[in-house]
Order: sequence, then structure tokens, then C-alpha cells
Amino acid sequence: MNLHRVRHIVGNYVFVLPALLLFLIFSIYPFYKVFQLSITDWDGISPQLNYIGLANFIDLFTDNPVFWHSMRNAFYVTFLALTVQNFLALGLALLCDRDIKGGNVYRVIFYLPPVLSGIVVGLIWNWIYDGNYGLLNHFLAFIGLEDLSRAWLADSRTALIAVSIIHMWKGFGWGFVILLAGLQSIPRELYEAARVDGANAWVMFRHVTVPLMIPVFILVSILTILGTMQVFDIIIATTGGGPGYHTEVPITRIVSTMIGSSKFGYACAMGVVFGLILLAISMVQIKASKMMRQV
Repeated sequence: MNLHRVRHIVGNYVFVLPALLLFLIFSIYPFYKVFQLSITDWDGISPQLNYIGLANFIDLFTDNPVFWHSMRNAFYVTFLALTVQNFLALGLALLCDRDIKGGNVYRVIFYLPPVLSGIVVGLIWNWIYDGNYGLLNHFLAFIGLEDLSRAWLADSRTALIAVSIIHMWKGFGWGFVILLAGLQSIPRELYEAARVDGANAWVMFRHVTVPLMIPVFILVSILTILGTMQVFDIIIATTGGGPGYHTEVPITRIVSTMIGSSKFGYACAMGVVFGLILLAISMVQIKASKMMRQV
């Protein structure tokens, strides 16, 4: 290779080097340290690391029903977010995409929940769900359904769905903004041509909007799954994982094991397994998105 070619290649790598260093320092190295700790019985205090091989992983897969129960809870909340939350976000995005009066005001209102602190949101909904003076129970009593009143976050039958509603209320704004941006990127000429051909609103949505929005739908679904599977602050601010592990999710289980039981090595093993599960989900979604783009 001549000198110009070498300088060109070296220059490209120089521009990439800062991002590569940041990735190595803040992603690869921490993951390596977590994996290193996952094969020890470190208690978080002792300066010595006692390596125990794969004992933590074996115990995790054979004798830790609480962790896998927390995974089921996370999948449950994620399913609701993928369906109810994103359908709500799409419906609101379709409404705001039209030339309606005060459209900009509605966009700001719908985007407010995601920018609020999860702890603040949890405290507000604690008051709404409170069994003694909560707003929800007062409303039920007002419309004559006081028999349905209960301590929503303390009842094992309703705690998980109550927490899921909080998460969906806080999270739908992100999907709303992304979906609205996708809708506004569709050329209006396509709708005008379809209207001239006699297409009604449903036909235009099915044959114009949906095909062009598939990449946006995939992006929103990926962000929804990864974000919901890692929900933490709302759980801590409302139930703390209770009652009786009914709202426990992987992150709260890992933190509880690490801090509450001082099993840092075991908690790191749970973190590694949880990270690999998220990686597998991401790879499946990326593969599915590529297949859908080729259809």
C-alpha cells in the first residue's frame, strides 16, 4: 500500500478510537469484572476473592425459584407494555398527527410522564393506590363501587398489574414521540393518491401507514422490551418487590441479593445470566427486523 492509503486507514481508526476506548472502559471491562466476581463467593467486603467455579450458576439454575419468578414478572410487565402501552402510544400519535386544534399542547402533555423521575412517579401513584385515603378508592366509592376498594399495592392479586399500569403510564410517551416522528415522515402525497383512488381511512392505514412504519414499530418494540425488562425505580418506590415477591423483577432481586444478603458473587452471576437473556432477546429482535424488511 502507498503512503496515502496507509494515512487514510490510520486516520479512520484514529476517529474510531475514542468511541472504542469508551466502549471498552465502560462496557467490556465492567462485564469482564462482573463475570470474574460471578465465579467467586465474594461478600463485598473481604479483600480476598475465593474462586468457586460455576457453583453460583449451578445454584441459580437449580435452586433459585425467586429469581425465575422475577423473570416471569418482568416478562408479564413487558407483554403489557408491548401491547397496551404501545397501542395507546400509536393511537395518540395518530390523533396528534392530524391537524387538530391545540395539537402542540397535547404533544407536550403526552411527553411529560417519561421525563419525570421514576421515584417521584412512584410516590404519586402510592398516594393514588393507597388503601385508606387513595384517590382510586375514593373514586370507586363515589361511583358506587366501594366493594372493589383495596390496598392495591399490598394485595398480591393486584400488586403486579398496579405496578404495570404505573410503568405504562410513565413509558408510553417515549413510544408516542417516536411513532409521531415516524408518521410525520410519511409523504402526504401517498395519502392524497390513495384518497383519490377511493381508499377510506382504514385502507390507508393498512396499506400506506403500516408498511412504511414497520421500521419504527421494530425500534419502539426493541426499546420497550429492553427498557421494561430493566424496570427498577418504580418497583423500589412503590412495593420494593413485595408483597411476597409478587412484584419482584430481576434488577430488584439482584440488588436485594447483593446488598441485603451480601452475596456479591451470587448477585453478579444473576447479573450475567440476566444480561445474556437480554442479549439473546435483542439478537432475536434484530434478526426478526431484518426478515420483516425483506418481506
